[in-house]
Amino acid sequence: MTEPKPSLRPTNPATLIVAGLLSAATAWFVISTWYGEMPALPWIPAVTLALLALFEAVLANNTRARIARKPGRPPVEPLLVARYVVLAKASSLAGSIFAGFTGGLLIWLLMERGRLAAAQHDLPPAIGAFVASLMLIAAALWLEHSCRVPKQPDDKDEHNGENGRNGETGRRTPA
Repeated sequence: MTEPKPSLRPTNPATLIVAGLLSAATAWFVISTWYGEMPALPWIPAVTLALLALFEAVLANNTRARIARKPGRPPVEPLLVARYVVLAKASSLAGSIFAGFTGGLLIWLLMERGRLAAAQHDLPPAIGAFVASLMLIAAALWLEHSCRVPKQPDDKDEHNGENGRNGETGRRTPA
């Protein structure tokens, strides 16, 4: 019996949704309990998340071109691609946690904006952080997808039970 090779599975959307919902519930509790004692919301989280999303989007574009061996692009190191996948998986989870938290915060602020002047003031940074979180999730999932090894044209159809060359199954896994 052969040992199974270690592999990373694609990010499960259910994991991201559950993390976001739990984070939104936590935000709702924290904000509704201690909003009056909190300082004004800063723009730093929105800017940081947006810059990270931009970085991962550029990295995804570059990695995809290098894996596809486009002319003028150097070959990609397999260990580097594995690190990118780990970064993408961590970023998508972090993005969903931030999106959930800022989403819960945003809903609470929208409900309280007519009653509290501070809530109206905190809306723009909350919207910015929510949008930046969604951008991070999208960029991270794109980076993860870009790290997949494309199926080789000479691989046999895996539905027929035949393997491609070198015993590969043709599954799209990180390099």
